[in-house]
Amino acid sequence: MKFLRSLACTATLLTGHAAAAAGFHDHLGLQLWSLRDQTKVSTTGALDLAVGFGFTEVETAGTGNLSVADFARELSARHLMAVAAHTGYEALQNDLPKAIADAKALGAKTIICPWIPHDREKGLSVADAHRVAADFNAWGEACRAAGLQFGWHPHGFEFVADAHGDTPFAVIARETKPDLVCFELDVFWVFHAGQDPVKLLQQYPGRWRFLHVKDIRKGAVTGLSTGSAPPTDKVAVGDGQIDWPAVFDAAAKAGVTHSFIEDEGVQPLKDIPASLRYLKTLKP
Repeated sequence: MKFLRSLACTATLLTGHAAAAAGFHDHLGLQLWSLRDQTKVSTTGALDLAVGFGFTEVETAGTGNLSVADFARELSARHLMAVAAHTGYEALQNDLPKAIADAKALGAKTIICPWIPHDREKGLSVADAHRVAADFNAWGEACRAAGLQFGWHPHGFEFVADAHGDTPFAVIARETKPDLVCFELDVFWVFHAGQDPVKLLQQYPGRWRFLHVKDIRKGAVTGLSTGSAPPTDKVAVGDGQIDWPAVFDAAAKAGVTHSFIEDEGVQPLKDIPASLRYLKTLKP
């Protein structure tokens, strides 16, 4: 994005923490789920909004009312690059070849599974996690054979420990192969679940490749591994509880290559520009 490129150009002049904090500007995109309501009105109109905000990189979440081919053409017409594509667990399970073909048609280099289906009352069990890890490895192998990368986006409910202190997240992280399965850290959801995003980045270096940049309201209750929260708890980046310089510093050291603003709040057309203004002026 134009107004962020000037900051990226100065990154080589910075050292230590400052260099790490500035690096994310090179690949700061938008998760198009942020414009889900606008997409319902007009898919192309939502893409126009993304361009108007200054984005050149996006992460897809479906293709609105357009076919994959038509959506890809609309992205190209606006010089928007689909870095990654969110694809549902069931879609991957039911027709993996189609999911791979769709991602390639969009120009995405990575398929991200954004949600693991589970019983909302019982939660995701460690036993479930063993099965999920096996699926992820198989899908990662197929993606690699097709020239793509496969990744997973935890939502917070994966951090509930069983009687032995093990968690579904730990099982999946332990049993998936690093060369087949990368991770996307949603800062809001891990913080909401009572986890420290900086420590998670440090604990699994090389596994985290993508970051969802989303802040949580000051005073919002945390420690809830539910994978759901009121939209009012999701605020513009910089207005909430997250220590963003520390997060970006840890992300750079952990190997994160792309960051995406994902706005799930009540006023994305106001908060996305506000988030960008904050990130543009972020100093170490």
